[in-house]
Amino acid sequence: MAENEPGFSTLAVHAGAQPDPTTGARATPIYQTTSFVFEDTDHAASLFGLKAFGNIYTRIMNPTQAVLEERVAALEGGTAALATASGHGAQLLVFHTLMQAGDNLVAANRLYGGSINQFGQAFKNFNWQVRWVDPFDLEQIESQIDDRTRAVFIESLANPGGTFVDVAAIAEVAHRHGLPLIVDNTMASPYLVRPIEHGADIVVHSLTKFIGGHGNSMGGMIVDCGTFDWSESGNYPMLSEPRTEYGGIVLHETFGNFAFAIACRVLGLRDFGPAIAPFNAFLILTGVETLPLRMQRHCDNALEVARWLKAHDKVAWVSYSGLEDDDNHALMLKYSPKGAGAVFTFGLSGGYEAGVAFVEALELLSHLANIGDTRSLVIHPASTTHRQLSPEQLAAAGAGPDVVRLSIGIEHVADIIADLEQALAKV
Repeated sequence: MAENEPGFSTLAVHAGAQPDPTTGARATPIYQTTSFVFEDTDHAASLFGLKAFGNIYTRIMNPTQAVLEERVAALEGGTAALATASGHGAQLLVFHTLMQAGDNLVAANRLYGGSINQFGQAFKNFNWQVRWVDPFDLEQIESQIDDRTRAVFIESLANPGGTFVDVAAIAEVAHRHGLPLIVDNTMASPYLVRPIEHGADIVVHSLTKFIGGHGNSMGGMIVDCGTFDWSESGNYPMLSEPRTEYGGIVLHETFGNFAFAIACRVLGLRDFGPAIAPFNAFLILTGVETLPLRMQRHCDNALEVARWLKAHDKVAWVSYSGLEDDDNHALMLKYSPKGAGAVFTFGLSGGYEAGVAFVEALELLSHLANIGDTRSLVIHPASTTHRQLSPEQLAAAGAGPDVVRLSIGIEHVADIIADLEQALAKV
């Protein structure tokens, strides 16, 4: 193992973890503490001045959290990572590090509804602007970039439609303009797609979904890919200019290819405080260990369910990249040959009313606002997660009135299909 790069499944179990040096415990302990004792005043001064690595306060860093960060960074192929209380918390810290008042980001219009709301509404309070683009229209992406643009943001596998985007092509556009590409990899997980290999500079996750995988813990993650030059343009002063609160050090100059993760921790997490709880970090770490096993079962089940739905007379259409005749199938083969993920959408012939009736008739599948659980989940986005959007935004996000989103779990697939069948019979 020392001579070769460990495989993905090995990293999922072992990366970042060692037996506890005090007790010998093999599982990573839950360090349920607010703060940590300093060796002496010089040690404390070194920690507060960023001249030494170590623990000060759990809002900023905790040993359980640190193992989770190292493990996800290893799975993504990044240089460093920062865990947060939620995916939304991760995105807030990313853009706080990149943007000043009056700056803008270019974002794909096919995103999780909560991200659309965060970018389009909450970010207005910081005077951060968002410019929505079709991720499949490279010319449109380029046309929306100007001298106040600070990043391009996409999902590798878009929610709710389950469509893959051409990460490498979009990365080329972003880099041509001196911008980092930020990729939300929640839906795919690093088991299916590693965005860094296709040009991403920052990867974000809602750990609440597939990485944790059991629907029991909230968490987010920022992965620093270590690929972007934060000093070249002068557009990222939090990384390229002296920080007075840390004795005038320049973070990019001091920390090099993991400076972005450091900046998010010591400038954003420090002051905004969306820290992950040690117990949640522990539960998510446990989930990570089975990520490759779960994701493959998710994909296999989802493909079988999608094929069954496509043949049903009450189903108007199915959008799943794993289907051979799907328009997105070629991109799926390029970026995710192991499978098309667990989440996809389909439309019922009866439109909005049929969608509502269908989800209410299901028994095995749970009707709730989440994805990435071991259990199969269902939602009607137009009446729930995306209801704040206009009809035009709903259509652009792939969440029209007839759309039903499934997140297929790891149950016996025949039982999943049986529940879908009895619910469709009632529509």
